[in-house]
Amino acid sequence: MPSGGRCPDCGSTELVEDSHYSQSQLVCSDCGCVVTEGVLTTTFNDEGNLREVTYSRSTGENEQVSRSEQRGLRRVRDLCRVLQLPSTFEDTAVVYYQQAYQHPGIRAARLQKKEVLVGCCVLVTCRQHNWPLTMGTICALLYADLDMFSGTYMQIVKLLGLDVPSLCLTDLVKTYCSSFKLFQATPSVPAKYVEDKEKMLSRTLQLVELADKTWLVTGRHPLPVITAATFLAWQSLHPADRLTCSLARFCKLANVDLPYPASSRLQELLAVLLKMAEQLAWLQVLKLDKRSVVKHIGDLLQHRHTLLRKAFREGTAELEAQKELQEQGQGQGQGPEEVGSGSLDVSAGKRPASPALLLPPCMLKPPKRVCSTPPVSTVTGDENISDSEIEQYLRTPQEVRDFQRAQAATQAAASGPNPP
Repeated sequence: MPSGGRCPDCGSTELVEDSHYSQSQLVCSDCGCVVTEGVLTTTFNDEGNLREVTYSRSTGENEQVSRSEQRGLRRVRDLCRVLQLPSTFEDTAVVYYQQAYQHPGIRAARLQKKEVLVGCCVLVTCRQHNWPLTMGTICALLYADLDMFSGTYMQIVKLLGLDVPSLCLTDLVKTYCSSFKLFQATPSVPAKYVEDKEKMLSRTLQLVELADKTWLVTGRHPLPVITAATFLAWQSLHPADRLTCSLARFCKLANVDLPYPASSRLQELLAVLLKMAEQLAWLQVLKLDKRSVVKHIGDLLQHRHTLLRKAFREGTAELEAQKELQEQGQGQGQGPEEVGSGSLDVSAGKRPASPALLLPPCMLKPPKRVCSTPPVSTVTGDENISDSEIEQYLRTPQEVRDFQRAQAATQAAASGPNPP
């Protein structure tokens, strides 16, 4: 019989009640769309108050899955609600968890890995919808090990054949910087430390772009780089009041955790800024250091594209000039150590210093490799061969018979003549 409401697909009001396996359903008679699927009622009181119980909340679904999978599905929904994700994200993450759980390796895994699987399904869903979320955030919520999480994440992507796009760095910067508690005065944040959100975000994005172009982000976790860039952006907007503030205190004021490599990323960013400052005429007369260069970050970012090209061009030309000088010195019978330094002085007698190119940190400071020398072989051929190994050297039946006769003769000689 017709009921109130409209069909979500065609907008028709011709909705009728239908029974499917004793479950009341509301179906559109025009297009056949099932408006309410698997709606149950538990008691007469629920029916009187029109409290509907969906099929997923009934015992019908729970009878088809194990307790471990039920617990994982609840954890997926709980994590999505904690992160305040849209309902469509929650449904997709649940489907991924169900598909992954069908694999025998996942079903028989330890409870710790199944807990990590919950976060992996949520992370995959967020990445596919361009939702800025990092592995570190989920690991902090689940108290999970980052190495185990990353390994499980790659395993799930491969098992399910998922297409996961890379994380958008711009969206991550906007989301992460919005969590800083520096945009309004509070008892814990003095007025001189309060900054406009849009100004700080704009300068942070420019610094992160600079770090990306100079390979400071490649192959690294993005949060330490973003933390260092945010700190420099915040300092450069009002350097007179903020140069004395350290990175650790800044994170404490902003109520965010200080990532361990953030201090190293900060020093690398400052080194890039100093190299760019050498290309500006009005900054060449100043003896800038890693502290004073913060005051001129605005000028450096305004001309960052030109300054980067000049730094690369001059560094490459200097490197080529040194190579040519070394080749000329070697052609005249001089060794590389006799060629001049960076000033192209041939009589200096020192090894030339490499120019400060804007190269990846792994090339500027390569890790030291321990070269282990192979052990010297002392095999002479006179070593004794055990009886268990000698069989490996026998090839023909004649050799086997000769060996048996020799072994019998040796045993007879060792036993000696029989006593009378």
